[in-house]
Amino acid sequence: MHDRLIGAQRTLMCAPAHRIVEHLSEYLAKEYAGAALELFQVDYRLSELVPLDGGPAITHPGAPAWRAFDHLTEVEDGPSLWLPVAVRGDRLGVARIFPAPADAAVRAELAEIADLLGHALAAAREGTDRYAVAARTKRLTLAAEMQWGLLPGRGRTGPAFALAGQLEPAYAVRGDTFDWSDDLDRLQVVVVNGHGEGVAAATLTCLAMNALRNARRAGLDIADQAMLADQAIYSYHRGTQHIDALMLDLDLTTGVVTTVDAGSPRLMRLRDGEVTPVTLDAQDPLGMFDGTMYATQTFTLEPGDRLFVVSDGIAEATARGARYGDTLLDRFLARSGALSPLAAVRSVIGDLRAFIGGEMIDDAVAVCLDWTPPTPGDGRG
Repeated sequence: MHDRLIGAQRTLMCAPAHRIVEHLSEYLAKEYAGAALELFQVDYRLSELVPLDGGPAITHPGAPAWRAFDHLTEVEDGPSLWLPVAVRGDRLGVARIFPAPADAAVRAELAEIADLLGHALAAAREGTDRYAVAARTKRLTLAAEMQWGLLPGRGRTGPAFALAGQLEPAYAVRGDTFDWSDDLDRLQVVVVNGHGEGVAAATLTCLAMNALRNARRAGLDIADQAMLADQAIYSYHRGTQHIDALMLDLDLTTGVVTTVDAGSPRLMRLRDGEVTPVTLDAQDPLGMFDGTMYATQTFTLEPGDRLFVVSDGIAEATARGARYGDTLLDRFLARSGALSPLAAVRSVIGDLRAFIGGEMIDDAVAVCLDWTPPTPGDGRG
């Protein structure tokens, strides 16, 4: 690693958690001829890039900062160089470097430093509220605070996959959520369609998600994970509360997907520009009955396939007597193939807002997963 990159890494590691951006900016000014740095974080709605220290947010989708964010690439805009700030595919925002250096090697170094900043931010967020607060354009409800605290992130990439998810309404979501874990050659994803209102809905989802994680981390397969989560919810609520979940276990080497459908989240596949539903045998929601036994089903992806999971807050949203899932959803998803998973879920939420003519009222969750196994000669095998 270049000496200046090592120095930047040490600067980030030694800086107080709430001051890593300032310490890095001072380091850049010293090592890169007075270069300055500003951090813009993406907000909870994925609609604004918000400066860390206040000031106007960047909202125009075609702005250079958004192009850097969307395409994970550097974008020059006059005196400014915009660089994506992400960690393992989870896009946190963008960094503005100014003045933009002309030397390509220097720009490459700064792009690596932006990557280091992403990892430092991910670690720092565990010990300070500064970055979480700065990324909010309004206050979260208590239920939404609980839901965002559950998430593993909003995006993830690996050698054979890319995925992303989004919750809406972002600042007032109640019961819908998602989770994932990639280990060795497997990726497990769960999407939950919650029930109820406010903190009660968030508490039910919190119980379900932690029961599922506890079973997963004990090494159980997804059928047993579902059974233990079902038992945990039933033991507490005695059938008066339940939750819908769709569980996926993708073998990243073969494309075989093992599933448990315990409710209503809708699963669709995009292949060669055509959207088709993945039909599964619906089983009882988690917590509805005592001692429910869950069975798995399987289907196989082809390289380049994309899966969408959407809750009923998206599929069943209505406006002017029409239902979004019956009129526009498949058509919109079919056009999303060129977008990254995060851009795809952001776009479908935006399209839904346009369809209903305003902010969403019902909870909604959207998750997008691409299977992209390495092929001979692509440098990833």
